[in-house]
Amino acid sequence: MAILSKIRERSWLLILIVGLALFSFVLDPSTLSDFFNSTKMNEVGEVNGETISRQEFAEALDNYKAQTGNRVSEMQAAKTVWNNLLRQKIYESQLEEAGITVGEADILNALYDTEFIKNDPRFLTTNVFDKAKFKEFLATISAEQGEEWKNWRNYMASVKANLQKTTYDKLVAAGLGASLTEGENEYYTDNTKINANLVFLSYTSVPDSTITVTRSEIKNYIDQHPSEYEVEASRDIRYVKFNINATPEDEAEIKASVAKLIEDSTNKQGTVVQGLKSATNYKYFLEETNSDLTLNESAQFKGQVPQVIAEDLFNGNIGDVFGPYKDQGYYKLSKITEVLNVPDSVKSSHILVPFVGGMRADASVTKTEEQAKKTADSIYALVKNNSAKFKAIADEINTDGTKGKGGDIGWTTYNVGFSQSFDEDFAKFIFNNNKGDIQVVKTKFGYHVIKIDDQKKEQKALKLATFGRKIEASEVTENNIFQDAETFALELSKGTSIDEAAKQKDIITLPAVGLKALDENVPGLGNEREIITWAFGKDVQIGSYKRFDVTGGYVVATLTNVTEKGLMPVNKAISKVRPILVNEKKAKILAGKLNGATLEEMASANKQTVRAVTSVNLKSPTLTGIGFEPKVVGAMLNAQENKVYDPIEGDRGVYAFVVTGKEAPTALPNYDTYRKRLANQRKNQSFNMFEAIKKASDIEDGVSSFYGIDQ
Repeated sequence: MAILSKIRERSWLLILIVGLALFSFVLDPSTLSDFFNSTKMNEVGEVNGETISRQEFAEALDNYKAQTGNRVSEMQAAKTVWNNLLRQKIYESQLEEAGITVGEADILNALYDTEFIKNDPRFLTTNVFDKAKFKEFLATISAEQGEEWKNWRNYMASVKANLQKTTYDKLVAAGLGASLTEGENEYYTDNTKINANLVFLSYTSVPDSTITVTRSEIKNYIDQHPSEYEVEASRDIRYVKFNINATPEDEAEIKASVAKLIEDSTNKQGTVVQGLKSATNYKYFLEETNSDLTLNESAQFKGQVPQVIAEDLFNGNIGDVFGPYKDQGYYKLSKITEVLNVPDSVKSSHILVPFVGGMRADASVTKTEEQAKKTADSIYALVKNNSAKFKAIADEINTDGTKGKGGDIGWTTYNVGFSQSFDEDFAKFIFNNNKGDIQVVKTKFGYHVIKIDDQKKEQKALKLATFGRKIEASEVTENNIFQDAETFALELSKGTSIDEAAKQKDIITLPAVGLKALDENVPGLGNEREIITWAFGKDVQIGSYKRFDVTGGYVVATLTNVTEKGLMPVNKAISKVRPILVNEKKAKILAGKLNGATLEEMASANKQTVRAVTSVNLKSPTLTGIGFEPKVVGAMLNAQENKVYDPIEGDRGVYAFVVTGKEAPTALPNYDTYRKRLANQRKNQSFNMFEAIKKASDIEDGVSSFYGIDQ
């Protein structure tokens, strides 16, 4: 009731708001239809009039992230998915125009030829792929509509998309052959040698200071070459980072606290707290002391221990404690717990008996863990004294890369054995036992019968218990740095520019130019998506600023420039366009200096000499003493002999030339090699073909709106 009474009290305000809204609709009726039509709100883009809905994009995004195991970032995934959907829609429309459909039968045939499907035991009858079994499997999971069907449906959609692409590419490529005449022309064009005399006036002979290029001229050039200067929407920012780093006082305090952990101590309750020197249960000690490093139980060679203390460690004895020492951002204590000799590399062989639930166990694995153990024990009894039998059984039952090699795994270094890519239980057996030993070992893959075939480079190694405390700023230091960032932001709120405020504080500002709506990385900061999202905010204008919490500190950023989607603004294009226009103006000046009927007259008028070029061709269009000039050499190739041509604009200056002779290459009996090369060059342009179709398509990219950025 209280709420209703407040609404009644302010009913005039509600009427006013509705009235203003209706008035805006009267001024622009389209806003009314937009208001009630939520179609645009549910789209992330359009391709040639066909919409890509938010739901379609979201599902494709989820599927892609699942396929990649979420190993790609959100923005990378979004860009890939958008491009995939774009490609799919474009190819679909192109094939539809050509009257071609990729149907269910085409997809099934492609699936039938897929190796992992053909070899799946579920679809085999007497070891032969059975299409009926596969179709029955698809029908069953389709009826269930579970997660498995969703995965297969997504896979079949990707197969269809690939079929559409290859079908279209093949159709286009079929019309991109080359004739023998074209092959012959290619051969003569590339290999005809040209002799010529020329006069060269370099662009550098006209000082840049004498050339004026206006902003309007740059704007006109951009307007005349729109395809070369189309840009996405982007933002420029300038920022200052306040790093949270430990001070010398913080480091000294951390070092002192670590030193106290060497010897036993007594806490406030009078209980004796064991130090590292007297500890025996090292895992417990590291947990109780809140070590930032976990216990490494592996033996370590001299090159693997912290190098700042390696000499001391390898001259020490069991029980010795070293430290505190500074290493890789930590203060550490290390205790020698064991000294041993370990081979650097081991050559081993194995026979694997997998069980249901083991890693990489497929549908063909039926043994329980107990059954697998019994089988492995039986194999061990057969092979422990019979090397030939070991190899025969390994080749019979192994399914990995050692099949056909007698179970030979080859040489494994200590580093690889105890890395993430190798099984730790397997490694412990082969490195902690002797050459010739055979044993049954359980790993995450199943039960192995392992044989140590050879060992080499035995050397001294240590086992260490190492405590580590990360060197970090104290709370006081962090608070001080936060206050510095806040004070700096306060200066900006007073209208002070970021550069001026930084100068007053004697700190450095850094630029981040050309940030796109779907970018993640800010140069100099790394993945800081929040800053980019802010820069594209509707209410953020040039001069707006904000403080951000970032990895390792704080950032105060200000927006310095906004570039809307479309043609590159003049201020952004100056560095690209000005050199072009400068050379164009220089070319006109230099062309006016090429006066005379002969090269000699032109050279004399410009205090130059007539230069001779010999045996130049389009394959290597470099003019001696001048440089790479393909446009000029191309003009020479098509010029008449003994005729003056001027002015010819090149990349390095303006030319006048006379071709004195052309030496055609030796005629070939057949030009099929050049025809094939030309045809292959044309057919291998599928990417360029797609880009051309894409450029000709009507595309509305609204992926940024999916992430709350409206452009």
